[in-house]
Amino acid sequence: MRYDKIATVTDAGLGSRARIGMLVLKTDQTVEFEAAQIIARVDGVTLHHARLYNDFEITRDTLLAMKPLIPDASRLLPVEWGFKSIGYACTSGAMVIGEGEVERLVRTVHPRTAVTNPLTGGLAGLTALGCRRIAVLTPYVRAVNDGLVSALQARGLQVTAFASYEEPDDNQVGRISVAEIVRASVALARHDDVDGVFVSCTSLRTIDAIPAIEAASGKPATSSNHGMIWHMLRQAGIGEPIGGLGRLFEHGITPTMHRAAAAE
Repeated sequence: MRYDKIATVTDAGLGSRARIGMLVLKTDQTVEFEAAQIIARVDGVTLHHARLYNDFEITRDTLLAMKPLIPDASRLLPVEWGFKSIGYACTSGAMVIGEGEVERLVRTVHPRTAVTNPLTGGLAGLTALGCRRIAVLTPYVRAVNDGLVSALQARGLQVTAFASYEEPDDNQVGRISVAEIVRASVALARHDDVDGVFVSCTSLRTIDAIPAIEAASGKPATSSNHGMIWHMLRQAGIGEPIGGLGRLFEHGITPTMHRAAAAE
């Protein structure tokens, strides 16, 4: 047998424009799939994810139990890969633990990386869309819903309509149909005092729902997955519009988002 040692020839590799990372809950069936659908439309960007343990039952206590696990999950995304943005993919978890605390925990491992989550990304998306009086659709139990309303109102939004499936089992949430999400969202959007819709929870399938909601209601919409992925791309400096994903993805990058991605 002839054996040759050959020279290593490299190029920029995958993610030549940006690598983005995501911390995904053990129980989440949806966010990886929806994120991959979007990232596949953007040249030179790769998505990498790590799983984070959580309970199938979503309560304030089970959400808080994730807090000490965030740094170890973050270490499963290699620092050497130079992530431009990392998203903690849990809306209610970010609300209960605190958006700033989630960012701090991730940045103990990735100090040079911009950090977001579905609540932060959703709020940024609603702001970009000019929404102030919003309708909210969730699958959460009442105690989590009350906290979400308080968090949204503390950020200057008026929650003028609200509906929830009050389904505590994340396995069931992932099976709520896209058609049902569209139906419920459009019903909420019909209220005169609503100027935008937010669908909360990364387990809900919303990437195909958002354009349908906007087409049927005539009002802008975003969701946990939709808003977070948009925000991650913008944090990473990816500013071009992406068609077929609703109004939010028509928005370009802002200087504030670019500075956050380039910090340090």
